[in-house]
Amino acid sequence: MTDLNLDLGPILQQVAKSDKAAFKRLYDLTSAKLLGVILRIIKDRVAAEDVLQDVYLRIWRNAARYAPEAGSANGWVVTIARNRAIDLVRRKSEQTMPENEDGEDWFAKLAEGRDREGEIMDASSLRYCLGQMEAEKRACVLDAYYEGLSREELAARYRQPVNTIKTWLHRAIAALRACMETNG
Repeated sequence: MTDLNLDLGPILQQVAKSDKAAFKRLYDLTSAKLLGVILRIIKDRVAAEDVLQDVYLRIWRNAARYAPEAGSANGWVVTIARNRAIDLVRRKSEQTMPENEDGEDWFAKLAEGRDREGEIMDASSLRYCLGQMEAEKRACVLDAYYEGLSREELAARYRQPVNTIKTWLHRAIAALRACMETNG
C-alpha cells in the first residue's frame, strides 16, 4: 500500500547517494499512489505505466537536486508524476493551450515551474491564495491542474463556453502567481 503520509525526505536523501535499496523502498511506498495520480490525468493504463517509468528515472537522476526547504519530498515526487502526465497529454493534444499576454503558455509555465527543484510552492501560501479565489473558479483551476481535465471537459462541467473557461483559468493562474509572490 502506498504511504505518502510517511516523510520521504530521508529516503530521497539516500536515493540521491545512489542507494538502490532506498530507491526500491521509495518505489514500493509510492508507486501505487503515483500511478493513480497519472491515471487520473491520462486514463490509459499502458501509457500511464510508461509515464511512471519515466517518473522514477527522473527521481533517480534528480534526487540530489531535491531541496527540503522548498517543500516536502512527498510533494516533490507527486509533482514530478503529475507534470510528466500533463506533458504527455499536451504532446498528444493537437490543440494549443491559451497564451498569456507575454506570449507564453500559462499551463506549461505552471507545470514546469512546479517541477523545478527548489521552487515547489509553499503549501500554506498556496492554500491561502486558493482560498482567496471565488469558489467556482478555484474548483475549475483544481480540476484543470490536479485532475487534468481539458478545457472542453471543464466547459461541460461548469456549463460555460470554452473561451470563458480559458479566461477563468488565465486570470486565476495570474492571480495565484501574484498572490504567491506576495504571500510566499
